[in-house]
Amino acid sequence: MTTHFITAEIDIQETPTELQKEIEAELKKQGEPLRWAITSVDEAQQKVAVEAVVTTSAE
Repeated sequence: MTTHFITAEIDIQETPTELQKEIEAELKKQGEPLRWAITSVDEAQQKVAVEAVVTTSAE
């Protein structure tokens, strides 16, 4: 198992629940999320920056 620190830019969604689902779906493309946090919000571009730690299986 390997851990990776990743960043992602996600479009702001209509509700916080939708935003959480979108963030988790995007992170799962990179591995299994251990933890994540929104680190900034760009209201002009309607995006949030997310930093996360994910794990992947070492194959």
